[in-house]
Amino acid sequence: MSLRIDIWSDIICPYCYIGKKRLEHIAAQEGIELDIHWHSYELMPEGAAQYKESLPELLAKRYGMSVEQAIQAEIRTAQAAAEEGIDFQWQQAKPGNTFNMHRLLQYAQTQGLATALDERFMHAYFTEGQAIGDVQVIAKLAIEAGLAEKTVWEILESDQFAKQVRDDEYLAQQLKIRGVPFIVFEEKVAIPGALPREAFRETLKQMVAEKVANQPLSAANAQGEICADGVCAVPNNS
Repeated sequence: MSLRIDIWSDIICPYCYIGKKRLEHIAAQEGIELDIHWHSYELMPEGAAQYKESLPELLAKRYGMSVEQAIQAEIRTAQAAAEEGIDFQWQQAKPGNTFNMHRLLQYAQTQGLATALDERFMHAYFTEGQAIGDVQVIAKLAIEAGLAEKTVWEILESDQFAKQVRDDEYLAQQLKIRGVPFIVFEEKVAIPGALPREAFRETLKQMVAEKVANQPLSAANAQGEICADGVCAVPNNS
């Protein structure tokens, strides 16, 4: 059984990575194939390619909290990530603008490589501490994920797939999405956030059984500070 899953996500969102892994683990246990369609969402669309500040310092400034509060939030997030097999090295994380990665993900979607590329990007950022705003790093990671080097550079050196990114972000605005991950199952049921494992399991089983057929899409706003309750939110002043 294959289910269509649409996911609005950003590479620098830890709960997007946690949610992805959690969903994959449960689907594998239940013998369900996921047909994932990735959609672009930028948590920091105005972000610089690279920052001098550490991740906690950047988050403290962005979300109006102390550095210590940001550190404690990252520790909690790392613990949640570890439960899904993710080694979140937040002390080494080098955040940056994700627009170019989203453009490459849009292309990768046309080649059936978006999930592989999303995984490579996220692992590079969360575990390897790579500078994901650096165009040379982005290109190297995309090639490692299976994209042709020539095509990668053609995209990065042009504005190709920029419209597709903006179209996804416009649709997110129409759906009133304020945090990611935002997951839509079978184009029927929409859930903001990385659900607990059993909630994912129940949702997938319901989809397979068609118990929620014709249920309208419900785009609830996701609110919160930084990443809490399974959601990475945009600051209210953005």
